Formats: sequence, structure tokens, C-alpha cells
Amino acid sequence: MKDAILGKKYTLSLTFVGKVRAQALNFAYRKATYVPNVLSFPLQKDAGEIYITPVIAEKEAPKYSLTKNGYIGYLFIHGLLHLKGYPHGATMEKAEKKFMELFKMK
Repeated sequence: MKDAILGKKYTLSLTFVGKVRAQALNFAYRKATYVPNVLSFPLQKDAGEIYITPVIAEKEAPKYSLTKNGYIGYLFIHGLLHLKGYPHGATMEKAEKKFMELFKMK
């Protein structure tokens, strides 16, 4: 997934975190107080990191008719697209759907 969206030369760190760590990161870097499902941080032009909160993914997955793992895959794609520079909106949603189909996410 990473190679398809960001390219083979992009260096990526993926970390799964609990609610406390996710909320602390969200507050430290975004001044937001909620527990996020995914956070992405570009570090350099060709490097970044993604944090996913599995307990939140498990709770949210049924809303999107996805399994927990399918929704984690979606969140990973979402984070990758942010690292590529996509803001929230119709263009990002179209790209998410394309990659969800490409990787057969359920």
C-alpha cells in the first residue's frame, strides 16, 4: 500500500497505539483533545509516520460495514494520502475508494 501511494523510496513508520498515547499525540501536535483513529505526520519530503488506534478502529468499523482489519487498512490508506498531501474532501474520498478496491479491503 505504501509503495503504491507514496513510492518505494518513501520511508514510513507505522505504529499502533492505545487511546492514551493517541490522545496525547493529538494534543501535543494538533492541540485537539479527542482520541483520534489515525494520525499522520510528515517528517521530511520523503519520510513520515502514521499512528493508528486499533481500539477506536474496532469501535468505528461497523459504521462503514468493514471488519476491524478492513477499517485499519482504510485508516492506513487515509494516513498515506495525507502524507501525499491530500486534504479531506472529495478528491481524497475518490482516491480512498480507488485504493480500497485495489487492495480488496472489506
